[in-house]
Amino acid sequence: MRKWVLGLASAMLATTAMTGEAMAQDLPLERVFASPDLAGPAPRLPKLSPDGSLLTLLRNREDDKNRFDLWAMDTATGQWRMLVDSQKVGSGAELSEAEKMQRERARITNARGIVNYAWSSDGKSIIVPLDGDVYLAGIDGSVRRLTNSPEGELNPAISPKGNYFSFARDQNLWVQPLAGGEARQITDDGKGTVHWGEAEFVAQEEMHRYDGYWWSPDEQYIAVERFDEARVGVVSRAAIGAEGTRVYSQRYPAAGTPNAVVDLYVMKPDGSARVKVDLGSNDDIYVARVTWAPDGKSLYVQRQSRDQKTLDMLRVDPLTGKSSILFTEKANSWVNITDAYRFLSDGSLIWASERDGYRHLYHFNKGKWRQLTKGPWVVSSLAGVDEKSGKIYFVANKDTPLEMQLYAIDLKKPALVTQLTEPGYFTSAVMNRSATRFIVSRSNAGQPAQSYLADASGKRVAWIEENALKEGHPYYAYLASHRLPKYGTLKAKDGSTLYWSMITPELEPGKKYPVFVEYYGGPGTGQQVAHKWQSPLVQHIVDRGYVYFQIDNRGSNFRGKAFEDQLYKKLGTVEVEDQIAGIDFLKSQPFVDAGRIAGYGWSYGGFMTLKLLEKQPGVFAAAVSGAPVVKWGLYDTHYTERYLGDPNKDPEAYAAADTIADAVKISDKMMLIHGMSDDNVVLDNATALAAKLQAANKPFEMMFYPGKAHSASRDIHVWTTVLNFFEREVMNKK
Repeated sequence: MRKWVLGLASAMLATTAMTGEAMAQDLPLERVFASPDLAGPAPRLPKLSPDGSLLTLLRNREDDKNRFDLWAMDTATGQWRMLVDSQKVGSGAELSEAEKMQRERARITNARGIVNYAWSSDGKSIIVPLDGDVYLAGIDGSVRRLTNSPEGELNPAISPKGNYFSFARDQNLWVQPLAGGEARQITDDGKGTVHWGEAEFVAQEEMHRYDGYWWSPDEQYIAVERFDEARVGVVSRAAIGAEGTRVYSQRYPAAGTPNAVVDLYVMKPDGSARVKVDLGSNDDIYVARVTWAPDGKSLYVQRQSRDQKTLDMLRVDPLTGKSSILFTEKANSWVNITDAYRFLSDGSLIWASERDGYRHLYHFNKGKWRQLTKGPWVVSSLAGVDEKSGKIYFVANKDTPLEMQLYAIDLKKPALVTQLTEPGYFTSAVMNRSATRFIVSRSNAGQPAQSYLADASGKRVAWIEENALKEGHPYYAYLASHRLPKYGTLKAKDGSTLYWSMITPELEPGKKYPVFVEYYGGPGTGQQVAHKWQSPLVQHIVDRGYVYFQIDNRGSNFRGKAFEDQLYKKLGTVEVEDQIAGIDFLKSQPFVDAGRIAGYGWSYGGFMTLKLLEKQPGVFAAAVSGAPVVKWGLYDTHYTERYLGDPNKDPEAYAAADTIADAVKISDKMMLIHGMSDDNVVLDNATALAAKLQAANKPFEMMFYPGKAHSASRDIHVWTTVLNFFEREVMNKK
């Protein structure tokens, strides 16, 4: 069954485009990558001061869309002012290699200026890392430099009561009185393979945990991670740049090999009274999350087994380090890690679990569970909890898999679910700790990202960034030619519903068009089809005359565990089948030229390109494989073993997922692209594939990028290369 859906937002923008005064004009590729950003202002990390009087965020400049400064808005008057000008305050010093890699883990390598900040608990100051050092910004506009050292400071933080400033430097943790005084190194053996106060590689890259230490709410203690990479295998990574090559001996935990040994310690701010947390006798585990109880009397640690089928919530006594299991989550495939949880002041817990097949909220109190939300939909985040009123606020796709909305329930009577945000948008929301205000962000196919301040009922109080598509907006000149997606569904072989989106040029009767198919396909972050704004790059592709198409295959997130689990130990199977089903659907459309279909994917999508070309020669006229995982044994432990198991125990799953053995089956036009300094999907993947194809005398094109890491796909030259390749092999194919 196939179903066409035209979104409300699409209809709205269509009306705008038809009645607008702007003349239709194509969007040049150079303008896509130029400043100001075509999507309008792109504020990052909006936060409310503890008392709610100020809203702060990082705002990019009109003349440099990748440079961010710190701004503040008075929530009473709506007046904005810049608190920290990154160009005036910053030193321009080069970042340390450790900070560069941390930014790569967070996918913010292109960002310059201020990329993070944190409020003090008294609401009088803000800690601002900048150019490898740390500054303290006052709400009066003053800026004080806290560090001035040749070594970079990582993970700076202000303690909960505002008495201390802490950071990691030279692989140790340092604490400094904020009122004045020298910084004190409170750990002593951080060197070589030992690190204190940092998150290990897989925690950052795959668990999205970037913290390596945690202050107790009363500032009496700090829980500190210590990891030792001595047993992790060494990969010689040649960071090949334009002006030379630097070779790094990188500790990289490839699938089936040892991970870093991770320990936790609790100590006082001066480093005394140190106790080791009992994480169990098996050190081959993951520390997924660390959280203090609101009263600071207990430390909670989420311990995940190496096979990721078990996650234990440990309750730790900070005085002794002794731990006990509070509860356990189990799965036959893997347990997904989530940030959707909150410990309450009465000792109970709001917790997101997939135990009924969909991620829903539960209340855990005195050893008993009570399910709060239920249905064939997924809670994506816990936005806030108002303990006084008993209200719980969360973001979910309750009404359609294509939208996220903000909802509220009552803890005592959770059956009534109230939607607080407007339909037709893909929405995210965060709430201040006192549960009085929301920061809501949203977009749809016809509206780039907006953000606003809302009260606890969801009513908009003030725009943070309205970002209206009107005259003066960077995208206004191209609005009249903006093409909107159609949405639809088709069935997978097992009966699962697959959602697709399609954007076409203005179709001429009888004319057939080439197609640009973009896919990611992997689990975890796989949803591509949604009612949200897409990169203007997509509009440029459509302006070139392509039909642009995406389909979310089985394994994508936000569709429930059974939908996602179909990839377990089967990477390169059902997701490839579903993409082929989408392409077959495309070829059945009267306006599609079945002989001119282009395929593009990056990272897992690059792996998908190879699998598609190997499984069904002729599926594409030409395809691009960007930064592909070619041999899963080269990829890291936490991601790979989650989906394929241990290669020492499940070699068949790895053999089936690898692309090298069948690479000689590739007969369609292909381009291979990779960053030569990629420390995530290492360059060895691309060189192994290139060597295999060359040995078999298989023609292909290749473009490698000196100095570029895994995020090379954001480079204009990459897209110039990709689109020129498709122009030759697809658009102009006869």
